[in-house]
Amino acid sequence: MNILITGGTGFIGSRLCEYLLKENHTLVVKTRQPNIVDKRMSAVSDLNELGTDAVFDVVINLAGEPIADKRWSTKQKEKILHSRLDTTEELISYFIELEQKPALFISGSAIGFYGIESSPETLNTKIDESALGDSSFASRLCQQWEASALQAEALGIRTCLLRTGIVLGHNGGVLSKMLLPFKLGLGGAIGSGNQWMPWIHLDDLIGLIRFCITQPNVSGAINGTAPNSVTNSEFSKALGKALKRPAVLPMPGFIVKTLMGQMGKELLLAGKKVVPAKALSAGYRFKFDTVDEAMSDLFG
Repeated sequence: MNILITGGTGFIGSRLCEYLLKENHTLVVKTRQPNIVDKRMSAVSDLNELGTDAVFDVVINLAGEPIADKRWSTKQKEKILHSRLDTTEELISYFIELEQKPALFISGSAIGFYGIESSPETLNTKIDESALGDSSFASRLCQQWEASALQAEALGIRTCLLRTGIVLGHNGGVLSKMLLPFKLGLGGAIGSGNQWMPWIHLDDLIGLIRFCITQPNVSGAINGTAPNSVTNSEFSKALGKALKRPAVLPMPGFIVKTLMGQMGKELLLAGKKVVPAKALSAGYRFKFDTVDEAMSDLFG
């Protein structure tokens, strides 16, 4: 297949490209730094370089400013939002001009779509793809991002929205930021530790992308999370166990809010029990069902 990828040099995109190259797909990566792209792939900095007669079977949109790298100032939130919307709108405009439309458009999103509002009564409620969002920044961000991507459906393009959880893999993602304190024996639960941390092994996230490509009946929102979500406390214990380090030093919620502001409140102190209902019902089989299996693979 001919596949166009945005965000192909990032944590998820670079690993995805490795998998797709092994399957002998022809890849084109749209990136601001074409010079760093593997020579086995083509690279462009502008879609206009491809022309309207280019033919792509699949387009995968993973581009976006990392959401947890910096405190959410007004300027940073605008940067996070526009890095996603601008790229997606650019792709939609390109689709309109293409003489032959792609069969499939896979666009990134996140479980932040479901927001942070909860109560003790709903804390353990399983959240599938039918659940709604709220007015939190992460939720509004994902809602706007998805609305932009769904314009592809009006062009006759099957569209999948991959609502990704916490991705566990080497050399990137949230896990890389957590390793140092845990390796020093300073890790532990954050806040109450009762908030859910829907996670997914990077191999399974790539597996879900490949599943979307090969299953023509799959479309719309798809939760990119493992079947067995864990609480923050359980996640911390699993990471400590895998690293053979204690995980007994909690970080109080007020410190998280003081240091990280709104970002800490939404990304670290809130979390819902998101489940991959659509993927499971469509027949996807997860390679890593439990967080202990994932940690063992990464650190065993």
